[in-house]
Amino acid sequence: MRNSNDYSLLISEQRRHDMYQIKEIFYTLQGEGHNAGRPAIFCRFAGCNLWSGVEADRATATCTFCDTDFVGTNGPGGGRYRRAEQVIDAMVSASSDDAAPTLVVLTGGEPMLQVDKELIDALHDEGFEIAIETNGTIAVPRAIDWICVSPKAGAEIVQRTGDELKLVYPQKALSPEDCLDLEFTHRYLQPMDGPDSAAHTAAAVAYVKANPEWRLSLQTHKLIGIP
Repeated sequence: MRNSNDYSLLISEQRRHDMYQIKEIFYTLQGEGHNAGRPAIFCRFAGCNLWSGVEADRATATCTFCDTDFVGTNGPGGGRYRRAEQVIDAMVSASSDDAAPTLVVLTGGEPMLQVDKELIDALHDEGFEIAIETNGTIAVPRAIDWICVSPKAGAEIVQRTGDELKLVYPQKALSPEDCLDLEFTHRYLQPMDGPDSAAHTAAAVAYVKANPEWRLSLQTHKLIGIP
């Protein structure tokens, strides 16, 4: 059985032949955090360094509560792209012809396993604003316009500054107090999804009321039934 580090190495090796491995590209509204409600093209990269994405590995993964399918390249707009321009073509194809969005959200899995200067520069040249959603275990270039870090218990937080800290709550070994030394402009608690989501939401509401430096982030895309 491979662990998550094995899958990270596999992604890195495959990039020698297929530069960008992307699960899906789609046009929607940002559902979470500071930019909730904003139209955006989502580009979900395949692979993560905290979980293989294989259900049999979940119990032994660093991150055990992920709710996202990031395995493979078989989603809408997904594929293996050799050049950044090909990724951008797929993004443009996914957007509305009448009102193309200006925001691109790079997510995963863990996008920083694959995001590089070529892609960042090409997106900026095309006029896109770039946001990233990362677990913070890999340094993020400041050239990215909006850095959102969602740290996970048991993983070293390398990216300790940014625009948005989005902490899934509660995590047994990572509390909001553990994040006080991280330098982010905005701080959000997002209730952990799953069978206990109602209790987690109540706990997050109570914490935010007692600690107003935090705000509540809800997964509004799930509430209204959009991707």
